[in-house]
Amino acid sequence: MKSKFAPLLLLLAGCLGFFLARVLAQSSAKASVPETSKVLFENDRTRVIEYHTNSGKNICGLGMHSHPPHVFIMLTDAKLRVVTPDGKETIEEGKAGDVGWEPAVTHSAENIMGNNAGCYLIEFKDKDWKPSTGLSP
Repeated sequence: MKSKFAPLLLLLAGCLGFFLARVLAQSSAKASVPETSKVLFENDRTRVIEYHTNSGKNICGLGMHSHPPHVFIMLTDAKLRVVTPDGKETIEEGKAGDVGWEPAVTHSAENIMGNNAGCYLIEFKDKDWKPSTGLSP
């Protein structure tokens, strides 16, 4: 004997399957976040850049690159290997939500924490402003 709830149960099972497929697809997409940078906002006084990367990749620009003086906001925890043009290497750690100021800098910064990492970088355009280099194509 068929239950009067069979069509409803079939519909619910289908919806659950669809939902689980989407969650799994999003999880695998997050596991392979491409190395990206994106200008989120820009006007004549300010530019905001969002960076995202996988572990073992550059976190705030491709290769050796430069930033003008800026504010950064960490979107995730990160552990970075930072190398300056003179070859000096340091390890720096940041926590999600950390906010800080950094003077103009040229460096490479590699995410070595083993996670997908992200940050915002806010440039203030004064008379000496030169935009960050090393943005992804």
